[in-house]
Amino acid sequence: MDRVEVRTRFAPSPTGFLHIGGLRTALFEFLWAKKNNGKFILRIEDTDQARNVPGALENIVQTLTDFKLNPDEGFYWDGVVLEKGDRGPYLQSKRLGLYKKYAEDLVNRGNAYYCFCSQERLTALRSEQTAKKIPPKYDKLCLKLTKEEIQNKIKNNEPKVIRLNVPPNQQIRFTDLVHGQIEISTNDLDDQVLLKSDGFPTYHLAVVVDDYLMGVNYVIRGEEWIPSTPKHILIYSSFGWELPKFAHLPLLLSKSRKKLSKREGDVAVKDFLEQGYLPEALLNFVALLGWNPKTEQEKFTLDELIEEFSFEKLNKSGAVFDLEKLDWLNGVYIRELKIEELHLRLLPYLTETFTEFKKYPKEFLFKIIALEQGRLKKLSEIGERVRYFFSEPEFNPELLRWKKMNNEEIKQSLSDAKKIISNFEFQISKQEIEKKFLDELTGKDKGSMLWPLRIALTGLKASPGPFEIMEAFGVLPNGREIILSRIKKALSRFR
Repeated sequence: MDRVEVRTRFAPSPTGFLHIGGLRTALFEFLWAKKNNGKFILRIEDTDQARNVPGALENIVQTLTDFKLNPDEGFYWDGVVLEKGDRGPYLQSKRLGLYKKYAEDLVNRGNAYYCFCSQERLTALRSEQTAKKIPPKYDKLCLKLTKEEIQNKIKNNEPKVIRLNVPPNQQIRFTDLVHGQIEISTNDLDDQVLLKSDGFPTYHLAVVVDDYLMGVNYVIRGEEWIPSTPKHILIYSSFGWELPKFAHLPLLLSKSRKKLSKREGDVAVKDFLEQGYLPEALLNFVALLGWNPKTEQEKFTLDELIEEFSFEKLNKSGAVFDLEKLDWLNGVYIRELKIEELHLRLLPYLTETFTEFKKYPKEFLFKIIALEQGRLKKLSEIGERVRYFFSEPEFNPELLRWKKMNNEEIKQSLSDAKKIISNFEFQISKQEIEKKFLDELTGKDKGSMLWPLRIALTGLKASPGPFEIMEAFGVLPNGREIILSRIKKALSRFR
């Protein structure tokens, strides 16, 4: 017997840019498909037309490409959004005829029915149930209509929807690959609308029809969909279709242990990328949200994640989104980049901060980037960290004071540094600079010279040391002049 091909799908709605939770779902679906040599499908659920956001479809497709989660079927990015596969279209708004056909088939089977109730009646019914502290549900009024009454209403073009006919007093059981055995009574389910009056399906009908027709046999999604799964099982059963396997991922939580949402801050993947998080670091971090490799390893390539992923390693409890952990992990990835690669990734942030930085030689840029590589947590930090290399620093003269040095001692320290530097032959290495200074500082307090010198060069309390900074400036044709000019300016503040 041939092994059944594993087929997973990511089916986001274009109601906003792809968020972190969506990226995690797509990643786990991708990993499971690839681990089993299966197919990963990207389908777009755009039936809520009023909430669709311009550019969201393009953002979703391009973001998956940026993270190398390339679909085998459905939509993909090639400068524009394109579609591939023989089970499409993969945009739900182009499949309306299919949903109407299958919804009416459910009506004919007695598993769904036409509902003609006005919005006013539904609102009144909900208010009445709420007042009585009864869970709000449709009361099946239209299920009691005769065939003749239904035909007359349809003939008169009365607005209608199609509702799922949920049978009473039944227990629906299924085994979730993450949460284990789950049982829900049909008495707790509403007769959900399947097809709206405008001809568009709701999620419940569309997801089942599309998953069946596209051969999806693993449904991986957030645990907020667990209460809806029995409704989907009823629809599968009504058609006599084989059920897929279900896996519901743990919620993503903020540090306050509330469900991660836009109200808690930026959650769009685009926002994190623009802040300077590397795609490979962000993907690694997202993989660890609810998935435990059961080892001490924390840094994974995409191929390693494919090898290690399994449902048994997924947690049931919610995963806390720890921004400090993401910063740490991103810093690890930044430190491992070759300087040429890091330079390319920093270009957008350098361009944004310094319009004329491209006139500087690459050797100079490489040196200043290397100075900060070990300190960066995000690429976006580079501008403020290296600003002093491109413009003279402004600072309070008091910052030049090392411990209890008086003004005359500060001036003498800067003058001594100026004299030493005047005898340099640039380019000169950090080691050579350090030796010349330390020879002069034998038996003296090093801080009394190096602290005022570093402040004069950078204007910052925290920065690389003065030797590294002077080595970088020494690459420039006018490097010595820049250094001496800054020392003179610092001296002038005490006159």
